[in-house]
Amino acid sequence: MPLVASMGCMWSSRLFWKLFLTYAGLVLLALSVCVAIVSGWQEEQLVEQVRRRLHDSATLLRDDLGETLTTGRSEALQQKVVLLGEQTKTRFTLVATDGVVLADSEQPGLAEVVKMENHLSRKEFVLASHSGEGTSQRVSPTLGEPFLYVALAIKQDNFILGYVRAAQSMASIQQEVRSIRQLIWSVGLLVGFSGLVITYWLTQRIIRPIKELTVAAEDIATGNYPNRIEVHSSDEVGTLARSFEHMSRELQSREKQLRVSGQQQDAVLGGMAEGVLAVDARQQVLFANAAAGRALSFQPDEIVGSPLLEVVRSHELREIVEQTLRSGELCQGDLSWQADTMRTLNIHATPLPGDPCPGVVLVLHDVTELKHLEGLRQQFIANVSHELKTPLSSIKAYTETLINGALGDSESAPRFLRRIDEQADRLHALILDMLSLARIEAGGAALELSEIPLQQVIAACLTDCEERAKAAQIELQNEAGSDSTIVRADEESLMQILDNLVDNAIKYTPSGGAIVIRCHQESTEAVIEVSDTGIGIAPEHLERLFERFYRVDKARSRELGGTGLGLSIVKHLCQTMGGSVSVESKLGQGSTFQVRIPLA
Repeated sequence: MPLVASMGCMWSSRLFWKLFLTYAGLVLLALSVCVAIVSGWQEEQLVEQVRRRLHDSATLLRDDLGETLTTGRSEALQQKVVLLGEQTKTRFTLVATDGVVLADSEQPGLAEVVKMENHLSRKEFVLASHSGEGTSQRVSPTLGEPFLYVALAIKQDNFILGYVRAAQSMASIQQEVRSIRQLIWSVGLLVGFSGLVITYWLTQRIIRPIKELTVAAEDIATGNYPNRIEVHSSDEVGTLARSFEHMSRELQSREKQLRVSGQQQDAVLGGMAEGVLAVDARQQVLFANAAAGRALSFQPDEIVGSPLLEVVRSHELREIVEQTLRSGELCQGDLSWQADTMRTLNIHATPLPGDPCPGVVLVLHDVTELKHLEGLRQQFIANVSHELKTPLSSIKAYTETLINGALGDSESAPRFLRRIDEQADRLHALILDMLSLARIEAGGAALELSEIPLQQVIAACLTDCEERAKAAQIELQNEAGSDSTIVRADEESLMQILDNLVDNAIKYTPSGGAIVIRCHQESTEAVIEVSDTGIGIAPEHLERLFERFYRVDKARSRELGGTGLGLSIVKHLCQTMGGSVSVESKLGQGSTFQVRIPLA
C-alpha cells in the first residue's frame, strides 16, 4: 500500500485516533509530570545549596562579630560588614534583639542604617527567636529584589544577644533555574516527540492489520473473497488473519456449492409442469416457480414477501393453507380458478418441518384436462352404451316377437327380419367405426404415406358415391378439374376421409341439392373442400361437431343410419397424416368441410 494511502487510511480510522490520542496523552502526561518533578527538584537543590552557603556565611559572621553586638551601632562595625559583603557577594545584616538594624552590608554608611525599619517582625527573625535559625524567601522591601534570607540567633548563656542574617539575591538563581528548566523541557519535548513517533508507529502496526481485516470482511460481505490478507505478523492478529483467509476460502466454496445447488433447484422447479408455491407461518409468499405464476396469473419475481391472499384471491386456497398449518399434516383439495379459461387445480399442501409449523409448500396440479378427459370418458361410455343399446333392443324386440308367434305371419315376419338385419348392419358398422377410431387414436393404424395424385382419389370417391347420390336425387360435381396436385398421404385413409364427408353431405342434403368437391394449394398444403346445399349446422354445434357420438339431430342421424363416429374418424385420420379438418356452415344454407393435407 502506498505511504500516502496508508496514512490516509490511518487518519480516517477512529480506532487509530482513539489509540493514538490515548497513548499520546499518556506519554505527554507522564513526560509533563517527570519534567515538573525534575525541574522542581532541581530548583529545590539550587535553593538548598544557596541556603547552606548563606547558613555557613551567617555562622562565620556570628562567630566573628557576635560579641560586638553588645556595643550597639558603630561606623566601624558598619564598614566591616560592608567589606565582608563585598568579599563574599552576600548581604549581611546585624539586628539587635529589639529588631533595630545595627549594620547592613548593602547600606553605604551608618546614617542609612539608622533609617532602616525595624526587622523584628520579619519571618526569618521570628523563626530564629524561637528555634535559633530562620529561613525566608521574599522580595526585599528595601532593594525590591527577591532574596533568600537565613537568620541565626546570637546567644550567650542561653540569652539572645541579637541576630545575624545572610541574604542573597535570587534573581540569578531564578535565571539559572529557568535555564535548567528550559533545558529539561527541551529534552522532554524531544523525548515526547520521539515518544509520539514511536506511539504512531506502534498504533499503526496495531491498526493496519485490523484495517486489512476490516477491508477483507467488507469484501467477503460483498461476495469478493480474498485469497490472501496482507498481515505478516505472527501474533494473535496474524493468527486471526490466517483464520480469516481460511474462512474466506470456505465461504467461497460453500457459496459456489449453494449457487450451483440453487441453480439446479431453480432449473428443476422452473422446468416442472406442476406449480410450486411456498408460504411462511404468516402466509407470506417465500417462493413461487414459473408454473405457479402461469397457473394463478402472477409474476413469481414480484410477489415474494406479499401476503398469499393478496396474490391469489381465493379463500379456498387460504383455507387449505390454514388447515395444514393447524394440523401439521398433508392436506389436499381442488381449486377452481378463472384465468383465460376456467381451470381446475388440485392442491397438495405439505407442512415445512418444525414445531410450530414454519410454513407450507403448495404443489399445484392442473387437472383441467384430466377432468375434461374424465368427463369425455364418462360421456363416451354413456354414448357407447346408448348406441349399442338401441340396435340391440330393436333386435331383441323383433326376435321375441317372431318367437312368440309372428314367425308364421307371412306379412310381418319378413318385415321384422329386415329390421333385424338393418339393426345388425348398424351394430356392425358401429363396432367397425369404434375399432377403427380406437386403432387410429392408439397409433395402431399403420398408414403407408406415399405420393398420391389428389384428383385420382377425388374421382374414385365420386364414382363410389354416385349410386347413393342418384338414389337421393343429389348432383355430385367435381370442380377439382385437371389439377395435378400431389399429396403425401395414405391412399386408403384419404379415401375414407372423402367418403365419410361425401356420405354425410348426401345424408343431410335434400333431394335436388348438389355436392361440390374443390381443390387448391396453399403454401405447403393441399386444401380439399366438400360443399353441400343441405340443411346446414347451427353455430353452437360447430365446436363439438368432431366429437365422438356427437349429433346435431339425434333422431335424424339414427334414422339415416349414422354411427356418430364418422367425423371423429375424419379428424383423427387428418391429424395422423399431419393435416387438419375444419367446417363452415350456416343454418339452411349448407356446409363446407375443408381438409388440409401436406403436399408431397
